[in-house]
Amino acid sequence: MFMYKMEIELSDQLVYLIVVADSDEKAFDYAESNLAKHFIATPEVKQLSMIEKKRLDKGNGYIIETGKL
Repeated sequence: MFMYKMEIELSDQLVYLIVVADSDEKAFDYAESNLAKHFIATPEVKQLSMIEKKRLDKGNGYIIETGKL
């Protein structure tokens, strides 16, 4: 199993998703289904990118930087 950090460019915002999947293909499938579950109306996706992929091990995580204050 792998943990994926996905960057999703929507028509009005940039969002990040952390998802666990067995393969890259499944990670993209799960990203689309998570978008449909999270938003009331499924948003228009301009670009969906895999930013990082890590083998799933205890303690692994991602830092999501949002910019400077």
